[in-house]
Amino acid sequence: MSNIDRIRQALSEQEYGVILVTDPANRLFATGFFSDDGVLLITEDKAVYFTDSRYIEAANAAVSCADVRQVTVDSPYSAQIKSILNDSGYATIGFEDNSVTYAEYLSWQEMLECELIPIKKMLTGLRSIKSADDLTQIKKAQRIAEKSFEEVLRLVSTEMTEKELATELLLRFLKNGADDKSFDTIAVSGPKTSLPHGVPEDKKIGNGFLTIDFGVRYNGWCTDTTRTLCIGKPDEEMIRVYDTVLRAQEAGIRAVHAGIEAKEVDAQARAVIEAAGYGEYFGHGFGHGVGLEVHEEPSVSKSSKDILPAGAVISAEPGIYIPGRYGVRIEDVLFVKEDGCENITNLPKKLIVIE
Repeated sequence: MSNIDRIRQALSEQEYGVILVTDPANRLFATGFFSDDGVLLITEDKAVYFTDSRYIEAANAAVSCADVRQVTVDSPYSAQIKSILNDSGYATIGFEDNSVTYAEYLSWQEMLECELIPIKKMLTGLRSIKSADDLTQIKKAQRIAEKSFEEVLRLVSTEMTEKELATELLLRFLKNGADDKSFDTIAVSGPKTSLPHGVPEDKKIGNGFLTIDFGVRYNGWCTDTTRTLCIGKPDEEMIRVYDTVLRAQEAGIRAVHAGIEAKEVDAQARAVIEAAGYGEYFGHGFGHGVGLEVHEEPSVSKSSKDILPAGAVISAEPGIYIPGRYGVRIEDVLFVKEDGCENITNLPKKLIVIE
C-alpha cells in the first residue's frame, strides 16, 4: 500500500474527504519527492501535486502517485485547488494545524472559500510507523553517520576547536554519501557539556567531558546520535555519572516494545537516574521519534500520552546535566517491534578516554 493509499484510508474515517498538504516533510512522505515549494491535494479519488517552474521538471520525473501540475502567476495554487474543490463538491478541507501558521490558515480559508478543519495528528501519526523500506534507508543513513564519527574520532585533541570538530563531521557526512546534516552538530566540551543543546565555539576543546550530538540526512531520512567522550582521565564522580546515564538508557531500552505507554519507558530510565541521586539533573524526555524529521512522533517523555506502535523509530537519550560542571548524554536509535526493539546504532558505548 502506498502512502497516498494510507492517507486515503485515514481520510475515509474523517468528516472531510480532502486534505491540503503543505508541510515539506508530509509532502515527502506522501510522494517521495522533496522541494522547497509545493502543495499536495489528496481527495477520495485523486491526488494532485502542484509546484512552480523551478521544480516542475524534477516533480514530473519523481512523482508517480499523483498528477503533477504547474502553477503560474495567472494560474496560482489557490485557483487550481479551488477549481478541483468546486468540481468535486467539497465544502470542507483538512489542513495541517501543527505546521500551518495562523496567517497561512486565514489566507487559505479566504482564497479557497471553504471551511478548513484541522487534521490534528493524522499525517504525523501515519509517519510514525516505518515500512521495511523506510527502515532500510534509515539504517543506511545511520551507517554514514557512524562512519563519519569514527573517522573524526581519530582527529579529536585539545588542539582542535569545537567548531573545527563540527565542521570536520559535516565534511565527512557529505564525503560518505549524506545529503546534509539532519541538524546543527553539537560539539561542546568541559563545563559547556551541562548545556543539552550547547553551541560549538571557536575555542579549543577543553579537558573533561566532550559531548558530540550528530546526525545526517540521507534520501530524506534523518539520524540522531550522541556520544560523550572524556578528554583526560575522569574522576570517580564523572565515571559514576557516565555509568548512571548508561544504565538508565539500558533500562529504557529494555522496556521498549509495541503497545507500551511511552511515558513508562521514560519512567524506567528516570528511576535509575533518580535512585543514583541525580534526578533533578535530567530535565528532558527519554527520546522522540526520528524519521523524515529529526524530531517527530511519538514523544517519549514523562508527560507523553503516546503509545509506542510497532514500526516506530525512536531515540533513546537520557542525560545528566550538572550546571557549571558537566553533562553526559548517550543516544541511540531504536526500531520498535512487537516483542521489544532493535537498536540500529552500532557505535560502542563504553566511555572513550582521550589522554
